[in-house]
Amino acid sequence: MFVHSFDPGRIPYHAVIPAGEAVMTNTARRQKSVPVLLFLFTTMLLAAGLATATPAAADVVFFSTGDPDGKIATLSRTSAGGKLETESADDFLLSTPTRITGATFTGLLTSGASLVDIDSVTVEVYRVFPKDSTDPPSGNVPTRANSPSDVALDSRDSVAGSLSFSVTALGSFTAANSVVNGINKIPNQNTLGEGSVTGEEVQFDVDFITALNLPPDHYFFVPQVDLSSGDFLWLSAPKPIVAPGTPFLPDLQSWIRNANLAPDWLRVGTDIVGGTSFNAAFSLSGSPVPEPGTVLLLGAGLTGLAALRKKRGSRGPHS
Repeated sequence: MFVHSFDPGRIPYHAVIPAGEAVMTNTARRQKSVPVLLFLFTTMLLAAGLATATPAAADVVFFSTGDPDGKIATLSRTSAGGKLETESADDFLLSTPTRITGATFTGLLTSGASLVDIDSVTVEVYRVFPKDSTDPPSGNVPTRANSPSDVALDSRDSVAGSLSFSVTALGSFTAANSVVNGINKIPNQNTLGEGSVTGEEVQFDVDFITALNLPPDHYFFVPQVDLSSGDFLWLSAPKPIVAPGTPFLPDLQSWIRNANLAPDWLRVGTDIVGGTSFNAAFSLSGSPVPEPGTVLLLGAGLTGLAALRKKRGSRGPHS
């Protein structure tokens, strides 16, 4: 046994310490507490980072304009086979960075076409004019305000292998009006449409093998289907959006153009039919992308954890 005397300036007392046991000074206590604090700080960083970087099932994006309403059907196809390319577009809004991995859209196969006539599917994403566009525009259409841009921001297609798709036949369906050929520059844009059309209603389920990674913005979705015989016409959906759709604001109307009108677009409802507006039947699925700050938070946590492990390893077996 030995006796250790403490600061005589304080109330004097003696601590009896068993022989062979070390006395921990204040400096030693502080040094020992550093790894503990580092561990707690690192744990908090990792927990915060993982909480924001790992989306829960409830956070999975699912956007839908709802079921077809039978009001109109509009042509949408590429120029494959020497045909006149025609694009129909409807909008969606992203408030956070999003990884789009899937989509559905519903339309008609016309002129006796069936599932065996489907050759390929293309999906394009446009931003809203004047992004990706020449501004001022040509003046060949009534307005470009709230239209899709001149050129696509991104695209995926089955021929290139960047998307895969399956198709479900839903039976015969009639749309009250249609737009196929009547896509004209002013002053001949107001054709009123080309009348009712009946065909096989089909739903396309698309998986983006190469996901669409999109920042927050307002976009247009453009599906195109190429057939060996007949045409694909995209069906309209209720406007404003109702259940089972997911309403959002501002919900712009659907637009259309062909290669003769490009790079301009016409509003299907306001410009061509007149006095109305439409949505188109589609949905999108995916998940939020972690913000850069979240990635930095995770990185800081992992760096702290590595430092803690290194410090513990350097203390030796008797630390």
